[in-house]
This record gives sequence, structure tokens and C-alpha cells, in this order.
Amino acid sequence: MEIEKNTLYVVTTPIGNLADMTPRAIEVLGKVDFVAAEDTRVGGSLLAHFDIHKPLVSYYEHNKRERGEIITARILAGESCALITDAGTPAVSDPGEDLAALCVEKGIKVSPIPGVSALITALSASGMPSGRFCFEGFLSVNKKSRREHLASLKDEMRTMIFYEAPHKLTTTLDDLYAAFGDRKLVMARELTKLHEEFIHTTLAGAVELYKETSPRGEYVLILAGKEKEETETLSRNERYKLKLEEKRRALENEDE
Repeated sequence: MEIEKNTLYVVTTPIGNLADMTPRAIEVLGKVDFVAAEDTRVGGSLLAHFDIHKPLVSYYEHNKRERGEIITARILAGESCALITDAGTPAVSDPGEDLAALCVEKGIKVSPIPGVSALITALSASGMPSGRFCFEGFLSVNKKSRREHLASLKDEMRTMIFYEAPHKLTTTLDDLYAAFGDRKLVMARELTKLHEEFIHTTLAGAVELYKETSPRGEYVLILAGKEKEETETLSRNERYKLKLEEKRRALENEDE
């Protein structure tokens, strides 16, 4: 594969099992001029595992504005860069979103190198409806923003997917239960790792579970959408057709 200059490569990395690293991702990381990593320690360990020796620069939430300008300047000067996150797909519920947007704004080509995504991995094995779904990422730690976010989803009928860290899981489950009541829930944890687990329960059941157990590992929460009302409001046209049918039946009864 030939690496293009003046290009940002968005490289997906494993979410737990290093055997999930794709040959194309390894090739790109080995050929670009430098690598932008969310955590250079994690990124460095990944590169070392695959015997890749490339300069690393940090790019994370608290330095993304300043570092984004530096990275794009280097790319515009003729270099190629690979963006990686700690695990999974960069720029999805991740600070890399801003770097990708900045590159697009500056006319820099952004090329995806696909691989494992935690949300799709979890959904595919959850047994929940997957034809239509919405990804909501991490809920805000700000209580007002969190409440508004959940309120905006009260009538959502698609399967909803959230990410959550173990130290915030119990609070998030309480907030989801308060917002939606008791609904079907699948919690996927430690995906692709030795202790991978899918917990099929409800929001009420999950709240009770973690009163007794401490959450461990990163979680993907897959929540059922709102069910259709048993009696849906009829449209004006539907009501008119129903009245005509009632009149027709009444006339038939008179003829008998």
C-alpha cells in the first residue's frame, strides 16, 4: 500500500484482543511519517507489539486545540499522519473527532482504516433489534446536560447504545431508570477480552445487580427503544374510512 502525503489516516486499533489488528492498519502505521495518539504510552505499547518504530505525538482532550494546529501544519507541509485512540475507532465518541474536522476544514484528505468498533461488536451479539439504532456515546457529567440529553430520547423507538466507564456506571443506570422506567437492557463488558460478558437484564435488574456488585471493565449499554402504543391515534383519513365502513355494515344489516 502506498502512503499518500498530506493525508491523515484514521486507524482503528483493537478494543482488547490484539489479534483483531488488521494487516492494513499495521502497514499504515509502519509507513506514515508520524502517529498521533490519545495516550502515547498506550500507543507506544501497541506499536512496540507490532515492531513498529515511528515518532509519536500526543493528541487528547486537554491539548487538542493547540496540538491540532501543529499536526495539521505538519501534514500541510507534506507529511502523513496516523491517528489512533486507546482502543477502537478514533473520532467516534473520541477527541479525534476534532482533528478529523480540522483536517476537513483545511482541505486535508482524511482516509479511514477500518477495524473493530465496540458499539457494533456489542450490538451484533446482543440479540437486540439492530435494523435501526442510535448511538449516544458517553453521557455528560454535567447534571443539567445529562437530564436534557435523556429527556430528548424519551420517545426514541430505536435501540439506543451508550458507553460508560465502571466508576460512573451505577449513576448512569439510576439516571436511565429514572428517565425511561424499566426496559430491556443488555450490558456488554470486557469485549474481545478473556472475561468478556453479556448481561441480559432490565434497567431495574441492573440497578439491583450493582447494589451488590462493583462494576468492572468498560461497558457498552444497549437499551430497548420505546414500544409502540397499543392504540395509536388514527389519522383524519383513517377515521373517515372507518365511518364509511360502519355505515356500509349498517346498511347491509337493514337489507337483511
